[in-house]
Amino acid sequence: QVQLVESGGGLVQPGGSLRLSCVASGSIFRINAMGWYRQAPGKERELVAVVPSGGRTNYADSVKGRFTISRDNAKNTVYLQIDSLKPEDTAVYYCNANLQLTYGGRWTDYWGQGTQVTVSS
Repeated sequence: QVQLVESGGGLVQPGGSLRLSCVASGSIFRINAMGWYRQAPGKERELVAVVPSGGRTNYADSVKGRFTISRDNAKNTVYLQIDSLKPEDTAVYYCNANLQLTYGGRWTDYWGQGTQVTVSS
């Protein structure tokens, strides 16, 4: 089965940086878009950044200029470089991938378990 595993979260001070990684594994035929979402306590999950197969990235307004999404198709990996962290960035960050398991199969969204990012002095 498909697994998405995030890593790179942790506790950092305001203004610090983190680099999150997400590796997709399993019998994957093709991956379309990959992205990052986050969910803070008591809030809904929100889109942070997405990079479609075509390569045009999209960011939430709250992270523009501070976050950078990228992907390595050969490794089925998506990254999120986070700079100038703010306390309001504190959340669980989830990896998402839209993919096919077989040729002509159903396009399906898969999710990772999440990695905690905490920004505090």
